[in-house]
Amino acid sequence: MLPMSVQLVHACAALMLLLGFVFLVERRLRQLVALYQAQGLILCLLSAILAWSQRRPELWWSALTHMGFKVILIPWGLKRWINRLNMRWDREHMVNVPTRLLLGMGLVLLAFNLSHSLRPWAEGDAGQGLSIALACVLLALLMMMVRTQALAQVMGFLAMENAIMFAATASAYGMPMILELGMALDVLVGLAIIGMFMQHMRNQFDSLDLRHIERTRESVR
Repeated sequence: MLPMSVQLVHACAALMLLLGFVFLVERRLRQLVALYQAQGLILCLLSAILAWSQRRPELWWSALTHMGFKVILIPWGLKRWINRLNMRWDREHMVNVPTRLLLGMGLVLLAFNLSHSLRPWAEGDAGQGLSIALACVLLALLMMMVRTQALAQVMGFLAMENAIMFAATASAYGMPMILELGMALDVLVGLAIIGMFMQHMRNQFDSLDLRHIERTRESVR
């Protein structure tokens, strides 16, 4: 029987994969932010589990970083932009829900096949979550590809960043704290820039559909 800590890591990995599929089908923007918060909580829990089971006190700081940035600060900023832009739904997609789910399942199978060559670099039993972490990265990329609204694509980017952080924590027991803080600050700066871009786009086109930019570029040509 596997140790309790390993079982908890596997449970966190399963929840991350489940949330990756929910990201694909969810249309309400506030629910997408709530899903991002849930991923942040899972990352916080995973860091705490590994800090306790592997006797790595630096992972406690990692858990606090996830709680502060991914559960509190970044979702607060996203909800503020949703209210300011008066956007509630992501109504248009490039493919329908059943097709998205089929593509997602195909990407999960691909991720499990690809991850076999990466497992020798993972540390201990926790590295078994690497397959699911890679699958979550591919699901986030798929979400960015099938969405046409700018804010929904931003959520796909943030979900991909969470998946990368999950892979680092599960396979190598986290990143150096300075690197985690740097990534978190980069995300905050990126969100501020993207927010200003979306505000300008909203004022110009009265929509956040990125296809308006493509039509404008074609008309200039």
